[in-house]
Amino acid sequence: MTSRPAGAAAGPAAPAGPPNPRRAEILGAAAELFARRGYHGVSIGDLGRAVGLTGPALYRHFSGKEAVLAEMLLDISERLLAEGVRRAADPDPGRALDALLRWHIAFALDNPALITVHERELDNVPEPQRHRIRRLQRAYVEEWVAVLRRLHPGLRDGRTRAAVHACFGLLNSTPRSAAGLDRDAMGELLQTMARAALDAAGREAG
Repeated sequence: MTSRPAGAAAGPAAPAGPPNPRRAEILGAAAELFARRGYHGVSIGDLGRAVGLTGPALYRHFSGKEAVLAEMLLDISERLLAEGVRRAADPDPGRALDALLRWHIAFALDNPALITVHERELDNVPEPQRHRIRRLQRAYVEEWVAVLRRLHPGLRDGRTRAAVHACFGLLNSTPRSAAGLDRDAMGELLQTMARAALDAAGREAG
C-alpha cells in the first residue's frame, strides 16, 4: 500500500483482541466518507449518522476523528505486513512473489476506499501513530525487496526498492483504473503487468 521511502524494518504488531463489530462498522463507514469527501470534509456528526449514532455517542467508541483515521490506517498496515511476511516466507522466490502480488491485488480491488484514504490522509494521523504506520509500511516494502532480491540476485537494493514502489503505484491505482473491467479480469491484468515489470527490472540489472 505504501510508496513511502524504505528504511529499517519493523515486525508485525502483536495480535489485537477480538474485533468489536461496532468499531469495525464505524471504521468501514469512515473509510467510505473520507474517500468521497476527504478527511476534513467529514465531521464526527457525519460519522455517527452513517452508522445510526449521534456524534456524542460515537465518542464511546473513539476519542475523536483523528483516532478513527489512525486506527483505520494502522489496521491496514498491520494486515498488509502480517500477510506479506507469511507469503514472502515461501522458499521459492517466484512463488513468493506471485503470492505477494495476489494478496496485494486482492486487497486493493476489495478495498478501494481504504486505498484512497491511505494515499491521501496519512499526514492527518497524529505523529506517534503516523510514525508507527510508516515503520510498518517500510517493513512491508522490505518483505517484497527480499523476495525480489532472491529471485534476481543481480538487483541492487536501491533499484529493487524503486521497482517495488513503482509496482505499488500500479497496484494501488485500482480506485481509478478498475472501473472498466470485472474484478477477475482486472486482477489478472494487474498480476500480469506487475510480474512482467518486476521481472524486467531484474533482467535489466542482470
